[in-house]
Amino acid sequence: MDYSDYKLSIDLRIDWSDLDMYKHVNNLTFIRFMQTGRALFWEATGLTEIYEATHRGPMVVSTHCDFKKSLYYPGTAIVKTKLAFIKNSSFGLGHIILNEDMEVCAEGRDIAVCFDFNLNKTYTIPDNLRAIMKNY
Repeated sequence: MDYSDYKLSIDLRIDWSDLDMYKHVNNLTFIRFMQTGRALFWEATGLTEIYEATHRGPMVVSTHCDFKKSLYYPGTAIVKTKLAFIKNSSFGLGHIILNEDMEVCAEGRDIAVCFDFNLNKTYTIPDNLRAIMKNY
């Protein structure tokens, strides 16, 4: 399968502590893997830096994960992330989590809004930020 539209990718070592009683990666860990992909997007697009400077940044309002195949220890989870959509003040991210054989183990999605924590309300995504985000 071609994953070239996923511009961001990170390999995560599966730790023993990631397992559940069935000796495969716990469902909650998949959500944490998606969070790592999301943080990678925040950093790549400058959203983290914008937040630190202005106290305005993304806020996750929804996350969803469909589990396809188990992951095991020892191993590596490959998290790939892309911009799925962008609207006025919200955007979505798509994630896939693969094993070392490049088999899809989970598909996830997040929805975030751009939020002004000073004013406690959403704000319109500026054109310059929108252009950067579309690169991913």
